[in-house]
Amino acid sequence: MRIDILSCVPQLLESPFSHSILLRAIEKRLLQLHLHNIRDYSLDKHKKVDDYAYGGGAGMVLSVEPIARCITHLQAHTTYDELIYMAPDGEPLTQQLANYLSMKDNILILCGHYKGVDERVRQRWMTRAISIGDYVLSGGELAAAVLVDALVRLIPGVLSDAMSALTDSFQEGLVAPPVYTRPAVYEGMHVPDILLSGNKAAIATWEQEAALCATRDRRPALYAAWQQKHGGKEHELGSNNPQKKECL
Repeated sequence: MRIDILSCVPQLLESPFSHSILLRAIEKRLLQLHLHNIRDYSLDKHKKVDDYAYGGGAGMVLSVEPIARCITHLQAHTTYDELIYMAPDGEPLTQQLANYLSMKDNILILCGHYKGVDERVRQRWMTRAISIGDYVLSGGELAAAVLVDALVRLIPGVLSDAMSALTDSFQEGLVAPPVYTRPAVYEGMHVPDILLSGNKAAIATWEQEAALCATRDRRPALYAAWQQKHGGKEHELGSNNPQKKECL
């Protein structure tokens, strides 16, 4: 997969891609990541890339010209499956969307800054806008890093355990069940006996129940959506869960 990220502050993205899973994806040549400074495409002697908004109001707007030059230059060499603008008014980033994007070959991501980008950039080039939440950041760089991390870890070969990504929260519309590691007892708190039993079928049943419990208690809206998808019936929780009283 190739990902090109356009930003007027690309330095903000250097650290997230220099460590851990994303770095391994680059080293394994499963990911080609290219950062592009929009200022390099400005014709202004001071490399200015923003201007005041028509109609007035506080804040500056990223200008269309340098972004257009950058995109045009990149499209001369690469055909993109998606051109994505990171924006608070975009479609919410979900696991299903990450799954979909992880199967693409070439993606371009534009990071907004200040009050955003000239709307004509979105109208002319962007295929979609994506939001990571109903809040505002200083720029789209951190949001772009979140998006890239969410989809790159799904590429076959990036994670050491191929099943790990498939059992993450939200893959089945639920949050993941609680997890434990050694010691089995810590200050009187015990790991559920069933997880120590070695009975894979029983453990799988427990994990499903625990995921339902966690979703119901921690993400009720997500649980309601899961219920609706599965016939709208209240699921009987706790019958196979050793933590039945509190569910988790």
